[in-house]
Amino acid sequence: MSEYALVRVERVDAELAAVGEPITFTAVAKRAQVARATLYRDTQLRAAGDEHRTRQTEARTSTGLASEVAHLRIVVEELAGRVTRNEEPLRRLRRDPPPTMNHSDRNHRDLGGD
Repeated sequence: MSEYALVRVERVDAELAAVGEPITFTAVAKRAQVARATLYRDTQLRAAGDEHRTRQTEARTSTGLASEVAHLRIVVEELAGRVTRNEEPLRRLRRDPPPTMNHSDRNHRDLGGD
């Protein structure tokens, strides 16, 4: 699956939700020009549709809001984990930047040297 397909599917999902039309695999596949089988099989594409369908059906219920909050909490925790994992390597790079190659090193490498 390409990122372009994911963008198209998410755009179609949002368009259908905005006009109050049901977000079905058939409608999304047709408008996004993606095979229905691809929507079923590709986990990212399916998750995008599932999320929009859930929002559409449970948007104003307490269960829907609780589900969205739980989902957002998971996303925030994942992002926090990524930030934490990257903080120390970034600090090390700032403190001890890798050596840069000078012009003669580059010419030596380009000519087949070590």
